Amino acid sequence: MEDILGRLQGKVAIVTGAAQGIGAAYARALAAEGASVCLSDITAPTNLADIEEGRALALAGDVTNAASCREMVGKTIEKFGRLDILVNNAALFGKLDLKRFEDIPTSEWDAVMAVNVRGVFECSKAAAPAMRRQNYGKIINVASGTVFKGTPMMLHYVTSKGAVVALTRCLARELGDDGIRVNCIAPGLIMSENVRANPAWAENLVASNIATRAIKREAVPEDLLGTIVFLSSPESDFMTGQTIVVDGGSVMH
Repeated sequence: MEDILGRLQGKVAIVTGAAQGIGAAYARALAAEGASVCLSDITAPTNLADIEEGRALALAGDVTNAASCREMVGKTIEKFGRLDILVNNAALFGKLDLKRFEDIPTSEWDAVMAVNVRGVFECSKAAAPAMRRQNYGKIINVASGTVFKGTPMMLHYVTSKGAVVALTRCLARELGDDGIRVNCIAPGLIMSENVRANPAWAENLVASNIATRAIKREAVPEDLLGTIVFLSSPESDFMTGQTIVVDGGSVMH
């Protein structure tokens, strides 16, 4: 069987929201395939032990701030010489309470939209010039399976992730002639650290979610890694504007 390790050898990636949970798992997976990785979060990540020395960069950054995003890209290129992959993972979800839409404060709505939507916009805008110069790049956005279900009690979150799907399609059209592929992964409910710590996701709610799946078990960050590596690698070079749902078969489309 052909050895598939090292599919990202020589590539450079940025993963936002990489201090813990799913983002940290993404960063480790890309590094395991040979990429050098910038791990960015609102406070500088410290979880670099699993990445080979010299191939990781930890940065504090605010995805809602254009200057911070440009600095993140600039420091990545300064250290590694290029930028090939951007994983727009930073988002507000795990610590949100479930509530009826009438009970969502305007300030919370605005915070979710700022991080989950404008953050993708700002990071993509900062990364695109470097990718254009080399006529190649991969932008991978993170949406959610909830977009295709109309999941209640989290209107701001689901709406923000619906916007990410639309943004992915539009960016793919705009950047296709520049050799930049833009795709999206839409996870189901992943039992990350923040989700497990949030009392809103009590056992009965998790069980109800699992019951909608064809593969009836909890989902963990490692379930997403094959897809994120595929979207980052040359194996998906003729694919853009697509959203892949990874949720055990709860959503089928």
